Amino acid sequence: MIPIEDIRAAQQAIHGKALRTPLVRLNYPEDHREIYLKLENLQPIASFKIRGAINAFRLAPPRAFEKGVLTASAGNWAQGVAWVARERNIPCTIIVPEHAPKTKLRAIERLGARHIGVPYDAWWQCMTERRFEGVEGLFLHPVEDEPVMAGNGTIALEILEDLPDPDAVLIPWGGGGLASGIASGLRQLRPETRVYGVEVDTAAPLTASFAAGEMTAVERKTSFVDGIGSGGLLPKMWPLAQELLNGTFTASVEAIESALRLVVERNRVVPEGAGACSVAVALSGEVDARKIVCIVSGGNIDSDVLGKILSPSGS
Repeated sequence: MIPIEDIRAAQQAIHGKALRTPLVRLNYPEDHREIYLKLENLQPIASFKIRGAINAFRLAPPRAFEKGVLTASAGNWAQGVAWVARERNIPCTIIVPEHAPKTKLRAIERLGARHIGVPYDAWWQCMTERRFEGVEGLFLHPVEDEPVMAGNGTIALEILEDLPDPDAVLIPWGGGGLASGIASGLRQLRPETRVYGVEVDTAAPLTASFAAGEMTAVERKTSFVDGIGSGGLLPKMWPLAQELLNGTFTASVEAIESALRLVVERNRVVPEGAGACSVAVALSGEVDARKIVCIVSGGNIDSDVLGKILSPSGS
């Protein structure tokens, strides 16, 4: 668990740099429950990742960046790291999986970082080994470093400031850094709130691991829901998930598309697939709670993909 003191310190560090995002009610009166959206897609990089990136740079020794900074990311963490690196004039290299969304790659380029595309397995290896052959620089992990999780945990503080008594919080699970950070804050400040990880059912290793009682690998099928979903868990994150989460839920790709359309139509907000996953789970009726907070983790979705989802014929 990330200490609440570290989360509060991160809140001070990101003040005036990351946006304090709004918590808004989903405009869906057909449902008797209160479903709230924590709109991290409104961040300067359209993702929560800027929070952890700012805090990670803050706590690293200045000399650590003499050879630049390196990370592995499908896009959103890359933008967070590139954003801060640009502010500090630090060379930045991002290892990205092949077929990463063009929207995210263009954003990396706009922020002045270079990206290297590799097959998914090589990308995952870079993340687990925290290195990439031929590239120097301090490796900033997108998930498992405590300063990153503390930055993510600032979301919990904001939720409770706006809604002191949520019954359940639904958090997209990619690598687990977002869920672990938010859940750490909630466990210490409002332990009665239930916290769940949510996954797309085409790549749901956390759900499989909870069912088996041990880390379990799954077959990963690609979809437009690219911000979450992998074939397995990072070893450091499994104990945190067991400690901090009440369980997991999954949503189908079709349900996530439907939730995305609903959020766009009713709230005029554009989430990416991962960001709509929590909403899809809330709308499913599987969560036994009246006040539900959905973490809309990001909004970086390719325009052509969004257009197909929003078209009358769907995707």
